[in-house]
Formats: sequence, structure tokens, C-alpha cells
Amino acid sequence: MDDSTFCARCCPGSYCSKCDLLVGLHVTAVDLDEGGLVVTVESPPALMGCRACGVVAVSHGRREHALVDVPAFGRPVRLVWRKRTWTCLDPGCPVGTFTERHDALAPPRALLSVRARWWAVGQLRREHASVAGLARQLGVSWRTLWAAVAPLLADMAADESRYEGVQSLGVDEHVWHHVDPRRRGPKELTGMVDLSRDQDGHVRARLLDLVPGRSGRVYADWLDARGKDFRAGVAVATLDPFHGYKNAIDDRLADATAVVDAFHVVKLGTAAVDDVRRRVQQETTGHRGRSGDPLYGIRTTLRAGAENLTDRQRARLQTAFAAHPEHDQVAVAWSCAQQLRSIYHQDRPEQGRAIAEKVLASFASCPIPEVARLGRTLRQWRSALLAYFDTSGASNGGTEAINGLIELHRRIARGFRNRTNYRLRMLLIGGGLRHPRLA
Repeated sequence: MDDSTFCARCCPGSYCSKCDLLVGLHVTAVDLDEGGLVVTVESPPALMGCRACGVVAVSHGRREHALVDVPAFGRPVRLVWRKRTWTCLDPGCPVGTFTERHDALAPPRALLSVRARWWAVGQLRREHASVAGLARQLGVSWRTLWAAVAPLLADMAADESRYEGVQSLGVDEHVWHHVDPRRRGPKELTGMVDLSRDQDGHVRARLLDLVPGRSGRVYADWLDARGKDFRAGVAVATLDPFHGYKNAIDDRLADATAVVDAFHVVKLGTAAVDDVRRRVQQETTGHRGRSGDPLYGIRTTLRAGAENLTDRQRARLQTAFAAHPEHDQVAVAWSCAQQLRSIYHQDRPEQGRAIAEKVLASFASCPIPEVARLGRTLRQWRSALLAYFDTSGASNGGTEAINGLIELHRRIARGFRNRTNYRLRMLLIGGGLRHPRLA
């Protein structure tokens, strides 16, 4: 074929404008082979000046460059780009022969088109796809696809502007692998999440980063790396009841209001009830809970909210409590846990605060040791607990939602071996990367 070759199949004698819309270059042929669709494209003949000296160059023919494009009609697609080449006639020019470029289609020596790379990024983020599944659709290997996608993610992750505008910051940890730490480093990662509210007052949780380790030092170092302006902009910092993170907030975010997460406060109350039930079970029966034991039969009901119980469940609770005088301890502990839970289910903040003050004043003096221990724990977190009512109900719920996404994608990928790849994937699905193509 020479420069006068046209799309003879659908538009004899001229390029097909309808086909051209598909790839951005002129389509000269469309074929089907065992590997899928093969679309041959080229640019039209035109004058070209040398990139170095500007002298008009002469045609040096064309060479073919195969690209993987977005799948179509259930088949992989290969673009065969017939690149034009030119020779500079200036004997003093160092360029000699050069080849045309079309960076919107693909950078030099690329295996995937720009469109295919961003299509894969979009599928990973919005459709919860796996890299292996996308590679099958494109007709390439896992390594080929990831080698094309990873630089895009790394560039977005390196953009410091994505940390701007964070007013509410959440922190939590999760376990990213379950093998020997000597092989993959620390099992736990600390995740930072933007929990700022939008103009409508809604929280759009956005994963900001994942760093190895779980400690106050890890969190403090990350905050230091973000800079003074970032730290000054954070007004609310939510967290689980872990003193390491609290110490980092007090040291690095002195002007921010620390808020302990409501879910984890309630979880502490539920755990206290479980502890009382197990102890009383052992003391009254001499063994762990078994089928037929009154307390063992209500173990899951004790974790439910009182307002959600059916009449039958309430009756089962009362029967179990009345089965032995020592079961009164379980009844009291359950009542305390329900009171703690009611803090977050009041119509007005002042009502919730009043109940919280009663809980903080009374639990620590309870004769039941597990409830007294719970009361002492809550007193240690007094300011962070009451701050819930000063921050319009700030919580770490968005951080837990991001953790749910992370768990989903870790299962989809059947686990990760490389922490760098793990971080990039999770930043992508957690909304931590910004780019016009991801809007």
C-alpha cells in the first residue's frame, strides 16, 4: 500500500468519515482473525517539516505499529497504525529519518492505546473489575496491562493537589496480608480518609493514603509530610478508640476536634455485655455456653438494639434473665449497653449529651466489673465522645465504608503480593486519585 490507499470496503475512492470517528485517524481496513478485530489506520498525506531544523522532509514510506485498543463487539481489538516516516534533506541536520507521532492515540513504543489504558482504569474504578479479567478482554497478559496502567495511577498519586480542601479527616487500620511480615512487611496499614462534607452537607469519603504500620508515630509522620497548610485546614479528626492515633491528633492537629466513632463506642458496650455473659455462664454452670443453656441461647439477641426486638425476643430475654439470680448481672449490663447506644439515637443533640453525661458519671462505679471497666474507658475518651455533639454528628463511618471497598477489591484480586500495587489500586477505587477522565 502507498499513501493513496483508501477505505475501499465502505467508501471507495475516499476515507470514511464515519469510521474515522472511531479511532481519530483514517480507517483503511477492518478485518477479523482468530485474535479478534484488526483495524488498520493511517494519517493522510501532508507536508511535514523536520522537527529539528524545519526543512521540508520527504516521505520515507510507512511502518506498521500494532496497538491494543478497547474491546468491541465482544472481541479484542488491535489497531495497526501505518505510521508515516520522513527523511530530512538537510545534510547538516542530526535528525535524519523520523516517524510521525499521535500522542492522543498512543505515546511512542506503547503497546496499548491511550483510550485502552483509560478504559481499563475506568473499569477498575467504577465496575469493580479485576486486572486479570480486563487483560482477557483486551487479549493481553496481566503484566502487559498493569505496566500500561500503573504509570497513570502513579502520576495521579504523586499529585499533591489531591490533599487540598480536607476539613474532616478519618483514620483507621486494616490488615492487607496474612503471611510472614519478613516477606511483605507489616501486616497492618494505616489509612487516611477525607470525610469533608460537600455543599449539600453530604460526606463523600475519599481515600487519601495507605501507609505501612499501625501506630501514633505512623500517623504523625504522615501528617508531618502533608505540611503545615494541610494540618491547619483540618477542623475535625475522627478515629476509633486507639490512643496511638489520638496522641498523633493531639500533637499534630492541635486545632482540630477529635471525635471518637459512635459505632466503636457502642461496640465497646456490646463487648462488655458479652464479657459479663461469658463470666456468669462459667460461674453458674462450670462450663462454656452450650445448646440449651439460657444465656447461650440469647447471645445474639443481646447484641441487638432494644427497639428492634420482637415480642418473642423480649420474652426470651426475660426468661433467660429469670432463670438464675446471677443472670441479673447480664440484665444490668445489657441495660447499660442499651443506655450507651441511646446516646446516638436521640432527636436533639442536647438529649444525647445529657445521656452521655449520665453514662460517664455512673458506669465507672457500677459493681459489675466489666461495666465499671467500660466506664473507666469512656472517661478516658470523654472529650472525644462528647465532641460528637459539637460537630454535627461526625463519625468514622466513611472510613469504614472505604475499608469495605478495600476488602471487596482484595477478594476480587485474590489477594496482593506487592504493596505498591495494592496502594495504587486502593487509591483508585477509594476515590483518592483525581483526573478529568475519572470525573
